[in-house]
Amino acid sequence: MADPKGFLKTTERETPARRPVSVRLMDWKEVYEQGDAAQLKRQAGRCMDCGVPFCHQGCPLGNLIPEWNDLTWRDEGREAIERLHSTNNFPEFTGRLCPAPCESACVLAISQPAVTIKQVEVSIIDQAFANGWVQPQPPGRLTGKTVAVVGSGPAGLAAAQQLTRAGHTVAVFERDDRIGGLLRYGIPDFKMEKKHLESRLAQMTAEGTRFRAGVTIGVDITWDALRARYDAVVIATGAMVPRDLPIPGRDLPGVHFAMEYLVQQNKVGAGDAVDRQITAEGKHVVVLGGGDTGADCIGTAHRQLAASVTNLAIGKQPGTSRPDHQPWPLSPTLFEVSSAHEEGGSRQYLASTIEFLANAAGEVRAIRVAETEYLDGRRVPKAGSEREIPADLVLLCLGFTGPESRDLTAQLQLPVDDRSNVERDGNYQTSHEGVFVAGDAGRGQSLIVWAIAEGRAAAAAVDRYLEGETLLPAPVKPTDHAFVI
Repeated sequence: MADPKGFLKTTERETPARRPVSVRLMDWKEVYEQGDAAQLKRQAGRCMDCGVPFCHQGCPLGNLIPEWNDLTWRDEGREAIERLHSTNNFPEFTGRLCPAPCESACVLAISQPAVTIKQVEVSIIDQAFANGWVQPQPPGRLTGKTVAVVGSGPAGLAAAQQLTRAGHTVAVFERDDRIGGLLRYGIPDFKMEKKHLESRLAQMTAEGTRFRAGVTIGVDITWDALRARYDAVVIATGAMVPRDLPIPGRDLPGVHFAMEYLVQQNKVGAGDAVDRQITAEGKHVVVLGGGDTGADCIGTAHRQLAASVTNLAIGKQPGTSRPDHQPWPLSPTLFEVSSAHEEGGSRQYLASTIEFLANAAGEVRAIRVAETEYLDGRRVPKAGSEREIPADLVLLCLGFTGPESRDLTAQLQLPVDDRSNVERDGNYQTSHEGVFVAGDAGRGQSLIVWAIAEGRAAAAAVDRYLEGETLLPAPVKPTDHAFVI
């Protein structure tokens, strides 16, 4: 194990400092200062190397967390990245973007703050890239089989890398003009600078994975034609249909889905010219929804110099400690202050939006909200509590309802389940022979670790389908879920 007395000597949880708000709002760089090596070693040393390490089950990837904590404490970074890469293709993504269910499942968290698993993880991979330890791993032989992966988010990239290393010829198709899916255009640079994505794509290209950006399957190439051209197809298109808010005034100019807004800013950050960009500059911005996407919109609005930013959530404010109905090792719903919330603005709970109001030009000028009350278990606006909040820009961050499946169902006759996800069997295969589904397209909106885990598992299923057997790991099944009680 790491330091045998580490969790006794170091009882406090330490994480890298964030750059001062006044400084980081002037750029789009990541918000955290460079980590301190001594602090990192202290935190890695708090890992108890539990007899039953629940952190393994907290993460669907099955990351060998006690092992690479120990190696980090021993300053054996090269061995640490080997352990980390054995279960996770992209720790540079998960270490920055995952909400870390592994930390909620940390045994130390029963009596102390959890080990800073996520910070140790990202430090390992950053050190590995800096020292040239992340090298291409091309296959020793080619099978002669071809696989098309549709979608270049974390699930698609994980499936593609695993299948390429197994010796198959893999092409990744992406409808956007650059590879990366939401990693490219849905995540602001202040959460993950795109250099991390570019470094991984360079490795994958050197391994032999082929990338085809700007190709919409179902339009530029039909799904039937794609299946006929390749020995297997993996659908990893994500769950990109946003949840709408059909209330009066929804069609007013100035009311947008979050991804319309975030994608444009990411394109601008990449150097593209965006005609009539949606911008928060000088505007009163209201963000509806309290999740990660909402925080991304808040941080983006601050950097675009919004006049004000208000974040509304329909439900109750979560508590600051684990609730009784979400005992360890479950991931609890807690009130958290993200870097974006720290940067300013107002957060309001129990706020039901009932109407978008227009100005004389027909654009949104305000929203009418009411206090949320609970009647017979339902959340409804409380009569007589209505008020207006100024709003020149409203961003809907209400989650996603499923994949864009119209062309899939029309061209391949693939059925969808009652949540609009593409149906698949226990081996990730759809009703169309040779067509597989990985990630949010089959599971529904979920965490990045589930996307990567499903990409790895679907790759094993495809390899077995093509070769009759496989040595690739399959960390999860399509029916697996996080801890439940």
